[in-house]
This record gives sequence, C-alpha cells and structure tokens, in this order.
Amino acid sequence: MTSDISPTLADALATGTVVLDGGMSNQLESAGHDLSDELWSARLLAERPEAVTEAHLAYYLAGAGVAITSSYQATFEGFGKRGIGRDEAARLLGLSVDLARDAARQAHAAGVSRPLWVAASVGPYGAMLADGSEYRGRYGLSVAELERFHRPRMEVLAAAAPDVLALETVPDTDEAAALLRAVRGLGVPAWLSYTVEGLRTKAGQPLEEAFGLAADADEVVAVGVNCCAPEDVPGAVEIAARVTGKPVVVYPNSGEAWDAGARAWRGRGTFGAEQVEAWRTAGARLIGGCCRVGPEAIGAIAGSLATA
Repeated sequence: MTSDISPTLADALATGTVVLDGGMSNQLESAGHDLSDELWSARLLAERPEAVTEAHLAYYLAGAGVAITSSYQATFEGFGKRGIGRDEAARLLGLSVDLARDAARQAHAAGVSRPLWVAASVGPYGAMLADGSEYRGRYGLSVAELERFHRPRMEVLAAAAPDVLALETVPDTDEAAALLRAVRGLGVPAWLSYTVEGLRTKAGQPLEEAFGLAADADEVVAVGVNCCAPEDVPGAVEIAARVTGKPVVVYPNSGEAWDAGARAWRGRGTFGAEQVEAWRTAGARLIGGCCRVGPEAIGAIAGSLATA
C-alpha cells in the first residue's frame, strides 16, 4: 500500500488492531547473513538489499501489517566510519523504505489483500555507537545536540514517504524530547517507543513522565515500548494509554537474555501469542515483536488477534 491510499495507519489504529513485524536481525541471521558488523542489518542495504526485501516479505506473508525498515542503525555518522559518503548514505536510507515497499508489492502480488504499511526505523543515538548504550541512555549530550544528530536522517527518511516514522528503542526522556522536536514539520506521523525495565525507562525515569512528553504531540499516532521483556509490557501499556489517550504500540523481545561476553542469547523465551489479547484489552493497538521474535511468532499473534 502506498502512503496516499486510505486507510492511513492512524485510521486503522483508531478502529482496530494492527500486527507489527518481528526482529529484522534474527530473520536475516536465520537466512545465513553475518550481522557482526557495527552497522548491523544496515550493512545489507549496501551489500545485499534483496535479502532485506526477503526478510520484510516473510513477515508480511506471516501476517504482519507493518514492516519496520532496516534503518535502525543506519546513520550518516555510522556509514561515514565505513567510508560511505553522505550522498550514498542518504541513498541507502531512502533505499531502506523502498525495499519494504517492494516487499509489500510482492506480498500483494502473492495474494495478501489486507493493507500493508511501512515504518521507517529511527534508532537511538546509542545504536550508532554500537556499544550497548542505547540500553542505558544518558549519553552526556543535550536535547539540542541529540536533535541535531537525528534530524538530518529523519528528513531523508521522511522524503522517502514511509507511512510512519518509528522512533524506537528510546532509553531516556532527553532523547525522546529531541526526537519529538526533530519530527516536527516533516509531514510524516510517528510512533514513540521506549525501551524499559519495569515501570521506568532504561535510564530510570518514570514512564508517566516519559509518555507524558508525547501526550500533546500531534505528529505522534502511537506510544509504547519495544525491545523489552514481555513481562514489562502490561504495566507500560496501562500507563501509556492513561497518560496519552493514544493507541499503544508494543513489540517486546522473546524474553531470552543477551550474553554480551559470549555474544549469544541465553535462557528460554517467555513471549507467547496468548499474551497479546490482554495487551489489546489494556490499550495496545499495534502489536508485534522485537529481538528473537520471528515470522512464526508473528503469524501466531496475527491468528490470535484475528480470532479473539
């Protein structure tokens, strides 16, 4: 679906529930692609763009209505470290949206009849650093400095005409404030999604304060959480819905724990499709998965929401 065809994603969220996709990285890794580079999945925009389209397509075919682009870790600064100039970096950012659009066209050609949307991922500043600081926040930068970092790539992504900007995995309120300032005037709606622990952001701020920043932001069509434990979702949904009155977006991790030393996932997953109806009852309207949540799980979520 192109962005000028009704319904918009905001319209769809106002009247029902939409299924998000799952983790881009695990889908690419399961297809045999090495993502050990600091650019993570963004590296494949330059080297294997067809693999990105295939990953999006797998989620659309599984039941997702929204695909999140592979631009989470795609920044001018990150590309610059790899010797990629600004013009080529801008092309690759725009390409991330085009690849998801192409996957939507292929899904429709394969018989998918429901609307399909594209969300352009805007990851946090810490994602560019590739040192795990997106899960801590408090980078030592001002709101104005963070806004100057985010705005240029958001302008490029917006020019590629996604249906929505996914301001995601935000660890603290300073970065959220910067993103909310940067999104103004771009002409593309956005959702704002924090990474959390319990009822606080990863940086420790209360979620009432964090979600309150977006309550009066007209550009923001949904607020919520992602890249968190499934157990952190119910409380966050309740607070987000109560504080903002907006539809809530949730896409947690599988529940496994990341062992940074071994660079491997440990433990058992705790995320199941049976949880999503309770989230919807609490106010969640855009539901999917993040790290380690693949097409099979997204299909189960779609099935659960369709029959509930």
